[in-house]
Amino acid sequence: MEDHLVHLHKVLSTLRTHSLFAKKSKCYFGVTRVEYLGHFISAEGVATYPTKIAVVQQCPLPQSVKQLRGFLGLAGYYRIFVYNYRTIARPLHDMLKKEGFKWTEEAKNAFQKLKTQLSNTLVLALPNFSKEFILEVDAFGQGVGVVLMQDQHLIAYISRSYNSQQLALSTYEKELLGVVFVVQK
Repeated sequence: MEDHLVHLHKVLSTLRTHSLFAKKSKCYFGVTRVEYLGHFISAEGVATYPTKIAVVQQCPLPQSVKQLRGFLGLAGYYRIFVYNYRTIARPLHDMLKKEGFKWTEEAKNAFQKLKTQLSNTLVLALPNFSKEFILEVDAFGQGVGVVLMQDQHLIAYISRSYNSQQLALSTYEKELLGVVFVVQK
């Protein structure tokens, strides 16, 4: 708590020095968990916001491109909580292409899998940039999945779909491409 008070004093002093103000109704002091940009952040890490996940759970099968975009927007916002998000969501993104809005079994399965995975997310650890990061890279099928960890704690899932040229690469090259993608991100 003492560290918190020291940091709080520094922040408030800096605001005063630069004639900036913080709205009292938006300030929380001495709390163990805060809601920020649709996430709960605490000493344990970052968690999804339950009411947004409830919206995902209750979402019926979209019947239009607009509805599908809405679902993908919300699901994509929480993609760091879903292992291989891009690969799972690819059939849904393919439906957004011109003349592509048609529910196939693959797309229905992707929709259900995303809903299930978003309903069972883990709390992600907060990164410590003074420590080493660990990457676990897995190239498969249409994309690459990367698990970003630190001290055996999950920080994020990162994934990417391959384009047609990248699909021709060897597994080793695809995994290396995954490492490059994460480092650039």
